[in-house]
Amino acid sequence: MARRAAWLTGGLLAGGVGLMWASRAGPPNERPLVAPPHVTEVSPAENPPAAADDARSHDFRLPSGRAPALSCEAARAVVAEARGQLAHEPDPVDARALAEAAADWLDPYGLWSVAPDTPVAVAFVRRAPQLLAELEGRGSRDCSAARALGGELVAWVGELRKLFDEERASPSPSEDGVAPVFEGALVTRPARALARTLGRRIGAVERDLGPAGSAYVDAARARYFPALEAEGWAEVILAAGVRAYVPVMDPHGAWAPLDEESSVYEVDLEAHPPSRLWDKAERTAIGVRIEAGAAPPLADGDVLLSLAGVATAGLSYEQTEQLGFAAADARPPAQAVILRAGEKVPVTTSLDATSLEAKSSGTTSDDDGELPVERVQYGEGDAVVVAIHDVRDDLGDELTRALLRERESKGRQVTGVVLDLRGNGGGSTDGAIDALGVFVPGASLFPMKRRDGSLETDRAPEPPSVDRWRGPVSALVDGETASAAEMVAGALSAYHRGPIVGTTTFGKGCAQEYIDDDVHAGVLRLTTLVYALPDGTAVQRVGLTPTIRFPFETADATDREAALPHSPPTWRGPDVRDRAVLAHADDGTWTVSWPPHGGNVGPCKDAELCKALRLLGASSGLGPAAGPPTFGPPTARRKPPSKGR
Repeated sequence: MARRAAWLTGGLLAGGVGLMWASRAGPPNERPLVAPPHVTEVSPAENPPAAADDARSHDFRLPSGRAPALSCEAARAVVAEARGQLAHEPDPVDARALAEAAADWLDPYGLWSVAPDTPVAVAFVRRAPQLLAELEGRGSRDCSAARALGGELVAWVGELRKLFDEERASPSPSEDGVAPVFEGALVTRPARALARTLGRRIGAVERDLGPAGSAYVDAARARYFPALEAEGWAEVILAAGVRAYVPVMDPHGAWAPLDEESSVYEVDLEAHPPSRLWDKAERTAIGVRIEAGAAPPLADGDVLLSLAGVATAGLSYEQTEQLGFAAADARPPAQAVILRAGEKVPVTTSLDATSLEAKSSGTTSDDDGELPVERVQYGEGDAVVVAIHDVRDDLGDELTRALLRERESKGRQVTGVVLDLRGNGGGSTDGAIDALGVFVPGASLFPMKRRDGSLETDRAPEPPSVDRWRGPVSALVDGETASAAEMVAGALSAYHRGPIVGTTTFGKGCAQEYIDDDVHAGVLRLTTLVYALPDGTAVQRVGLTPTIRFPFETADATDREAALPHSPPTWRGPDVRDRAVLAHADDGTWTVSWPPHGGNVGPCKDAELCKALRLLGASSGLGPAAGPPTFGPPTARRKPPSKGR
């Protein structure tokens, strides 16, 4: 087993890759918080920590186009590994929930197991207890339930293939072979109807392109309607079962086969995200149509028939996205076969490495590559309000640049800094720790506990004096502030550095790691640690209760970690605070209290922001005496993001 130092994933899980306009239900959307490199190694001698750049690099392989498959033995090994590495003793898994999720993961099109007319969905529910037992190593040695389901798929897919072939052979000149064809998260179209539609559209393309389209037509048919026997389908079912099992057991977890591993990472929040060939794309019957953000020489509206030698027809959503990353990084540059609007003949072009690198370097969290900053008059000076929407891996550098820029600008003096963490679902542990170095340099931070009871703690970096902020600071939070964002706000309060203003936060006090599975078939993202604030205060399932309450509006006030099935239990850790650093709140090293503003606050773009700033001045006595934050009752989870159909 190799633990990866690569950091995180999560906002929208699918948000970590270029967007496809087709989706299906997936894991929850608070950002899985991934521990920094030094806690990701079980045995440093066997698995030395990767260098910073290497820890965040990806070497995604070109997908094969085949449906992911695992043998009975391999599937059990991955499940056993996931159960053994979890931060706590896993709860029992509900068989029906597993079956429904497995049927969803199995079907990338709305053909095999989720369409309203498929008999396979009912079969999954009927055999759910046996399938669960087989994955957990308690059932038949040869995974007979999976084989029985495979037998049902042989018959069903055979029926659909026949319908496809009949329509493919029937001239349908009015059919647009490159138009969108797949539904999103909710599948309402019968599989038989989709099979006929695919047949007509593939047939239209075949007639238009002639021999030039044969390879793409053959790939489409083979992927939509695989000619597998029961044993082959059983292995596809078991891979879908593992893919379903991990997030059912661990609401922040995932497993992905190597052909689809990009789906477990949130690469957009990395300091140096990999290149990508598009921002938005949509699958059609015969290929992938780029909707927006095409990297030259590709253009928006192009339909990719082949990329880096891989036909795109019939690829799953996840493999399509991985192909966009892998082909972008191919050296020498990959070739693409495309159909352009109004043209009947495919065009072959080589990708431009320089353009791809420029596109990658331009991928940032905000349009200008910097954190959004608003200066708001506060008394005789200004409050610098920094909007932090995600905790990127390089948040410390981003924050340092933003504050230096504002401090050096002409105008009123900077009175204090406000970190606006409202709606921030979290991100990188490294990013949170580095950002805290600006405010509590050198401080001992978050105790993290593994299942075996071992503890690990990080320290904030000690940046140069010019990069530190010694004046007043505050954090704005709401019910959607989660994970690494809770780390930032909670540490400021635990060290009496500044007040938290807002409502009780999401309560995600656990961290995830990426692990290469033992059977070398894919990558696990697992909750392997729970953490507490530097003073030992629990975060998991309870969240931060602000020092100053202000009713910021959130989409769902009851949406919290505690309502997530199988989320880790609450853990209170040891107090690891440095007494010397803590003393800075009293010895004048830091200015903790916000000065009175005399009612001179604003204007603000957001009226609620001005109201919150006025409370800071009114509570200027809140400092070390205010103590650590208090905590509210457990509440519920956040909504799941979409997953590609």
